[in-house]
Amino acid sequence: MSVESAKKRKTKVIRSDGGAAEKEARKGRGDGDQENKTYSEEAEVDTRDPAKDYDLYKETCEDLQRLMAEIHELKNKGGKDAAAEIDERRIQSCIHFMTLKKLNRLAHIRLKKGRDQTHEAKQKVDALHLQLQNLLYEVMHLQKEITKCLEFKSKHEEIDLVNVEEFYQDAPSDISKPDFTMNDPHQQTLSRLDWELEQRKRLAEKYKESLANKEKIMKDIEIKKEYLSSLQPRLNAIMQASLPVQEYLSMPFDQAHKQYEIARHLPPPLYVLYVQANSYGQACDKNLTVAIDGDVEEAKALSRPPEDSQDDESDSDAEEEQTTNKRRRPTLGLQLDDKRREMLKRHPLSITLDLKYKDGSVLHLYFYYLMSLNIVTVKTKVTTATEMSVAISAGDLLSPASLLSCLYPGDHGKKTPNPANQYQFDKVGILTFSDYIGDLGHPYAWVQKLGGLHFPKDQPQKCMLADNSLSASHMETTIKLLRVRLQSRLALQKQFASLEHSIVPISSECQHLFPVKIISRLIKWCAISYDDYVVLPYTKHVREADMAHETDLYFSALIERGTAKLHVAIVLNPGYSTIPPIFSICLNWKGEKSSRNDDNLKAMEGEVNVCFKELLGPKPGHQLLTNQIQRLCMCLDVYLETETHDSSVEGPKEFPREKMFLRLVRGPNRIKPFKYNHPQGFFTHR
Repeated sequence: MSVESAKKRKTKVIRSDGGAAEKEARKGRGDGDQENKTYSEEAEVDTRDPAKDYDLYKETCEDLQRLMAEIHELKNKGGKDAAAEIDERRIQSCIHFMTLKKLNRLAHIRLKKGRDQTHEAKQKVDALHLQLQNLLYEVMHLQKEITKCLEFKSKHEEIDLVNVEEFYQDAPSDISKPDFTMNDPHQQTLSRLDWELEQRKRLAEKYKESLANKEKIMKDIEIKKEYLSSLQPRLNAIMQASLPVQEYLSMPFDQAHKQYEIARHLPPPLYVLYVQANSYGQACDKNLTVAIDGDVEEAKALSRPPEDSQDDESDSDAEEEQTTNKRRRPTLGLQLDDKRREMLKRHPLSITLDLKYKDGSVLHLYFYYLMSLNIVTVKTKVTTATEMSVAISAGDLLSPASLLSCLYPGDHGKKTPNPANQYQFDKVGILTFSDYIGDLGHPYAWVQKLGGLHFPKDQPQKCMLADNSLSASHMETTIKLLRVRLQSRLALQKQFASLEHSIVPISSECQHLFPVKIISRLIKWCAISYDDYVVLPYTKHVREADMAHETDLYFSALIERGTAKLHVAIVLNPGYSTIPPIFSICLNWKGEKSSRNDDNLKAMEGEVNVCFKELLGPKPGHQLLTNQIQRLCMCLDVYLETETHDSSVEGPKEFPREKMFLRLVRGPNRIKPFKYNHPQGFFTHR
C-alpha cells in the first residue's frame, strides 16, 4: 500500500509540475491573450448549438458513470496494473469534468445572455407601453377639449334675440348688412347682437326716464298721503259727531264698519256665511241681523305667520328637556285626549244670526267653524217676548237637538258631512261625532252650504274652498225654512199646553169643519219615546211602511166617550206642518179593535191621515194637529152612534143617536158615514 501511495504521489507531482509548466507557458502569453480566451468563449456560445451541447453533456455524464464504474470495479479486483488503469481513468474523468465545467460555463453564459435579452425586450415593451399611455392620455385630453368646445354655450345663446325677419325689417342697413350676413350665419349672429345692444341702450334710456317720472309721481303720492293723513282726524271727528244721527235714523255705519274690519279675520266658510247672510238681510229681510262674536286678537294670532328664531328653538328645547326630566312622560290616553281637543278646536270667531218674528220671538243661530275638520256647526236658542206656559209634552219642541232636525229631508245633523273626518277620527279614537254635538253644535248639511262648503259623498276631501254662489243659492230657502220651523214649533207648544189640559183648541176659521156638538173628549195627552211607540201593536203597519224614524216626535192620546176608549199614537215629523202627522188608533169597546181587524177604524185613520188637506185651515196650516184630533173625536161619535143596539140588553141605549145620517152603513164592509157636510149638518159616505 505504501508503494502504491508513493506512486500516486509521484504521479501527482508530475501532474502538478506539468500543470505548473503549462501555467508558466500560459503566463508568457500575456493578459491580453487571457482576456481574448474569455471573450472567445462568450463568442463561442453564439456559434455552438445548445442541442449539441446538451447531447455532449449526456454523453459526458454517461462516460463519467462508465469510468466511475470501471474504477470501482478495478479497486474491487485489485492487481498490479490496476493502479495505472485507475490513474488513466481518473485522467479521463478529469477531462470529462473539465468538459462539464465548460458546458456549465457555456450554459451560464447562455442564461445570462437570455436574461439580458429578456431585460432589454422588457425595457423596450415598457417604453412602448409608456408611450402608449402618454398617447392615450393625450387622446383623452383632446377628446375632453373637443367635448368642451362642442358643449360650449356662448352667452349670446341665453339672449332672446328677435327673429331674423324682424331683424332685417327693423334694423338699419348699416347694422344688418344684408349683403354680407344673409349667407353667413356667423356674421348674421354678430349683426343681430349689435342690434340687440342698440335696442338695449335705447331701453336703458327709457328706463332712466321712467325712473325719473316714478320719483316725481312718488313725491306727488307722498304729498297726497300727508293730506289724507291730516284728513283722517277730521273724518273721525265728523263720524263721532254723527253718531246720534246714525242712532236716530237706525243707520249704524260706525258699527257696521267695525264688523267689516273684524270679518277680515273670519275663516273662509264663516266669511262667506257672514257676507251672504248680511246681504240677504239688507236686501230681503230686515228682521234678520248678523253679528260677529269672539276673540279678535286670538283670531289675528291664528292668521299671523309664526316667527320662530333659532335661539327661541334652542331655549324651548332646553326647557322641554328640563321639564321632561322633572315630570313623568304623559300616557297614551292623555296624548289622545290632547289630540282630540286639538282636532275638535273651534275658530275663536263665530257668527250669530238672529231671526226676529212679528210676535217678538227670536231664533238665535250660533255658527262655529271647526278648523281641523273643515266643517261648520250650529247651535240654537229661542227667546219669546212673553213667558209661555211650558207643556210637559212640548219639552223637545224647542230643544236644540230637535228644533232644526230634518230642516231638509234626511238631514239629522248627527254625522259629519265631510267624509275625510272619519279617517281623522280613527287616528285619535273618536267613534262617533254625535258624542260631541252637545259642545260643538250640529253639522247640518244646510249649514255647510250656507258656508259655501260642498262635500261629495264617499269622496274624502282634505280641503274645500268656500263657494259664494253655493251659499247664495241656499240662503233664501234656508231662512224661510227656519222661520216656518220656529213658527210651527211655537204654535205646537201653545197647542200642547191646551191638549195637556184636555182642551182641543179650534180656531174660528176651522169651526165649520166640525158639528156643533161633539161628545167624545180628549182625556190624556203625553209624549212618548220611539221605543214606546215601537212596542204598540197597532202601529205595526206604520213601522212596516218606514214612516216612523228615531228623529221624529212621538205622542200618545186617549179619547173617551162613556165606556169606549180610543187610544191614539201619533208620529210628528220634524217638518210639521209641511209633512202631516200620522195617526194610529186602537178602540177598547166590546173588545180591542184596530185598523187591522176593523174596517171602520181603518176608515177613521184615513179621515185624518189621507184627508188631511181638508184640515189644514188657514196658511201656513199650524192648526192641522188639533183639527185631526177633533176629527177623531167626531169620528168616534159617528162610530158609536151608528152601532146597532143589542135587543137582548135591557135599558136605554148607551150611545143615543144625536147626529143626522143619511145612511148608516154602506158596502160589504159596512163602512160608516164619517164625512161631515157643513151647510146641511149631516154625515155622508165619501
